[in-house]
Amino acid sequence: MQQISRMLMKLFQRARLEKPDQVDPRAAEFMLTLLVAMYDRSGTGYVKTRSAAVALISFSGDTLLAKCRAFFQFYAIPDGKVTLITRSALTDLNQIPAIAGEGCTLSCVEIAIHDCFNGVLNAAIVEEKFLSWLRSEPAVLLWLPTCYRLSATEMVSHQATCR
Repeated sequence: MQQISRMLMKLFQRARLEKPDQVDPRAAEFMLTLLVAMYDRSGTGYVKTRSAAVALISFSGDTLLAKCRAFFQFYAIPDGKVTLITRSALTDLNQIPAIAGEGCTLSCVEIAIHDCFNGVLNAAIVEEKFLSWLRSEPAVLLWLPTCYRLSATEMVSHQATCR
């Protein structure tokens, strides 16, 4: 927890320097609280750095495609000339909506993994297959494009008036 706390402090200090009016001074504290709620439900005082990184990618202001590519690269395993991702990569992502009571059940995650690896003979897939599966907006990760769309429209203003 201390390692993640220090990392968050540095990350948000840098962000405040780049965009001083857009980053709350307590952002690191808020993010740490959220990470603990998502990944340390039993109160052990331990959050995997890997899980924290996945959450930070998810909550970043980057494009949806960039986030998906970052997930793949983060979990990717080099295998000769190709890079692959295994089935275990999806479990950290499912913990994010679970904090809001919207997480999928174990069977939902298993169905999503089955769909992602459908037609694949080995235990891992390449980036193109992973991105194609994400574009189909699987139920287990439906929150990711939804959150992206919400954040992308926050700053939209229309010149229409309501009656």
